[in-house]
Amino acid sequence: MFRSADILLLFVVFSSMLLGILVPQVTGYFRPYPLYGMMFLLFLSFLSLELSEIGRLLRRHFVFTSWLVFCKVLAFPVLVFMGLKFTFPRFAVAGLLLSGVSTGVVAPFISTLVRSNGGLVLVLVVTSSMLVPFTLPALVKFLVGRSVAISLWGMMRVLGMIVFVPIASVELMKRFTPSLAKRISRRRYAISLVIFAIINFGVFSKYGAYFKQAPGVLVSASLVAIALGGLYFCLGLGCAWRAAPEDKMASAIAAANINNVLIIVFSARFFGPLEATVAAMYMIPFFLVLFPMRAYEKFASRS
Repeated sequence: MFRSADILLLFVVFSSMLLGILVPQVTGYFRPYPLYGMMFLLFLSFLSLELSEIGRLLRRHFVFTSWLVFCKVLAFPVLVFMGLKFTFPRFAVAGLLLSGVSTGVVAPFISTLVRSNGGLVLVLVVTSSMLVPFTLPALVKFLVGRSVAISLWGMMRVLGMIVFVPIASVELMKRFTPSLAKRISRRRYAISLVIFAIINFGVFSKYGAYFKQAPGVLVSASLVAIALGGLYFCLGLGCAWRAAPEDKMASAIAAANINNVLIIVFSARFFGPLEATVAAMYMIPFFLVLFPMRAYEKFASRS
């Protein structure tokens, strides 16, 4: 069920997380680079697709795509927050933030590892990223009762840079140096592994000391993050249950492979260490979700 590429990916991801925690004095040099790593991963994802294909997909499946976006940025956050509020209230805000954030820029890469509609995943990345600066602060205000003084322009600027700079770079490269674009695309997997390691070094070196001082918090945050990852995968499949298997997988990827790095940044600024820790530990289910994806892929192929 698993390929050697999957095993290598998981090894790189989790070993880089561990190194980030254990040797922050070395991996700390990568702290400024997670944002740029995310941009480069999206750049790699767009290399294999044409913008015209994404536009046609959005026009052809506008209602379905709108439904998935609604579920991702509004319905899922409310459902998760209310569930945690009555079961594990300590983690309710962390669950709200993770549920309400946009689909991560790594999601298109994940979509290449399984049979899914990669174009739909890219559409969901772009649309959810543009909506989150408005929807997430509103959800926090409405559900938590806290007014988060997040600059909408600041969020839009960051998300716009993450999404549109890679798109523009890909189009320019395809137009002026198409041979270079093809060479990079052929080596996309190996390059992505390096970027994953850099992102993890930068993220986990910052919180390494906190993890060592409060191992109990680390364990509980990890368990909550893993449970949320499984829940997101199931919700993603559920809201697209009548769709084709490739579209259902795309919906599950968009729901589970979220922009948790953005929540790490926002939690550190507007909330507390618990929310930032849960967001950081979401790196675990972010990639472990490959297991249920492979299982569903096998199930769908037999149906």
